[in-house]
Amino acid sequence: MMGSVDSIETFGLVDGPGIRTVVFFSGCRLRCLFCHNPEMFQMQQKNMTVSELVHKILRSKPYFKRNNGGVTFSGGEPLLQVDFLIEVCKKLKAENIHIALDTAGVGIGKYEEILALVDLVILDIKHTNPLGYEKMTGAKMDEVEKFIVCLNKSGKKVWLRQVVVPGLTDQEEYIDTLVSYSRKIKNVEKVEFLPFHHLGFEKYEKLSLENPLKNTPEMDQKVCNELYQKFLTKWT
Repeated sequence: MMGSVDSIETFGLVDGPGIRTVVFFSGCRLRCLFCHNPEMFQMQQKNMTVSELVHKILRSKPYFKRNNGGVTFSGGEPLLQVDFLIEVCKKLKAENIHIALDTAGVGIGKYEEILALVDLVILDIKHTNPLGYEKMTGAKMDEVEKFIVCLNKSGKKVWLRQVVVPGLTDQEEYIDTLVSYSRKIKNVEKVEFLPFHHLGFEKYEKLSLENPLKNTPEMDQKVCNELYQKFLTKWT
């Protein structure tokens, strides 16, 4: 069995606890307006076996143990390669590696099986209502709702992430809906607000892709922090 891996980042510090190896899978069904990884939209040719990927991850095992780290599977959307991911996770669990899944919750099923193998789910919140979600991602909200049902049943720890985009998700009214939406997800340990930035803009140019937010300014960090504090006041 082989998978399509776009890239592997070692010594990651933001995608889960401790020092982590972050594996970016290619392929995604969503076309988020704010995406900064458009090179991972399309599923590329399969380029790595289960054993090869596990071997690369285990090379950092000593660092994981010393810093309570592990591996994070991201993308793209790792749940589009769920059979490959399940086999990798089985081998890593045998080595007692902490596994985090960074996902939008839009895969091809087998959610219960993969959730049984991971320790932490980092769920990217795109929008809180069907119309806003479809505008933001180009897809219906049905699949992520299915994933959340399975996630709640799994009992796994959850981190939520919200990209704050000027004019789209930076209004106080939207923050109120995010409070309500996040409360229906169980075992949430924390919620992160990520300010929209332009770091991926050059990728759109290189790939000759239309950048839907090319005229949108970066999110002011101070304003983002203020919105986060308002969120916390209502959420906790």
